[in-house]
Amino acid sequence: MKMKLVAGLTIAMTAGLFVGAMTASADDLVSIGFAQVGHESDWRTASTKSCQDVFSEENGYNLSFVDCDNDEAAQKEAVRSFIEQEVDYIIIDPIIATGWDTVLTECEDAGIPVIVIDRTIDDSDKYVSWVGSNFKTEGLAAGEWLKAYAEAKGIDEINALVISGSTGSSAQIGRSEGFQEIADREGWTILDEQTGDFTEAGGQEVMESYAKSYEGKYNVVVCQNDNEAFGAMTAMDNAGVSYGPNGDVILISFDACTAGLKDVQAEKITADFECNPLAAPFVEEVIKQLQNGEEPEKEVFMVEHWYGLEDAAVPFEIDGEPQEVTVVTDEIIEAQY
Repeated sequence: MKMKLVAGLTIAMTAGLFVGAMTASADDLVSIGFAQVGHESDWRTASTKSCQDVFSEENGYNLSFVDCDNDEAAQKEAVRSFIEQEVDYIIIDPIIATGWDTVLTECEDAGIPVIVIDRTIDDSDKYVSWVGSNFKTEGLAAGEWLKAYAEAKGIDEINALVISGSTGSSAQIGRSEGFQEIADREGWTILDEQTGDFTEAGGQEVMESYAKSYEGKYNVVVCQNDNEAFGAMTAMDNAGVSYGPNGDVILISFDACTAGLKDVQAEKITADFECNPLAAPFVEEVIKQLQNGEEPEKEVFMVEHWYGLEDAAVPFEIDGEPQEVTVVTDEIIEAQY
């Protein structure tokens, strides 16, 4: 494992702009480069803040952070810049799951351990650990919950519209595959699936198109993150479509950020499936294990919860494992990211 430390060079990048700043001597700090996807959602903001809080100078780290603004080429360029800086560790939240073997080989050749968070890398195993969520399990949870909820409500037919995340991202792939598996098993109709790129604007644009093309034909809308759900709600409001526990449309979301849970409490989102963004403490544990000469787990899954109001707290299972819906309260919202 590479242990050479360098002077404190902090790099920030937003929308492709690098800003460099020299700090005082940092020979006693562990240097880390973090190539983040971007800033497209509340979830992403929380993920970034988690890393910045944990890997602070006060905690013994020098963090070089790059916001890659959903640009795949910029992300690989950022990783190569970390190699040139001779950082001690590199954290990557990959924009897409493929095309990584060459740059990870370069990291390996430089002796810099790589830790992948959140989204996965599918075409290379040249990283120490991946820390994140089981996205397919999240999709399965949404599907199994919907089955149980529909049965409890006497709903015999499911006609769903899906607003998916950024195409090719592991979060999109896993959530789509998980939900589709239950839909196929139960004989549900998925009328359409289009990407909203995990953004509020994207969610609104797709839902506006759906509201026109499938007017009166759908009773479920699945948004693959809260920001897309926010946009979809605006579009349904404008189209005069009611949604939520007391509406005509069951609205399902993912991430369960604070604003998302507030919309659950406000009876807008029927169920919200958590994707925990606070990976940094788990990443720090991996780094400590490496520093102690230990071998960390290849996959580290974070604890996650499913949320709804009392009406949505129906029992269900995933692969035979009982699941529980956490009822949203003021205290739950206050404690969320």
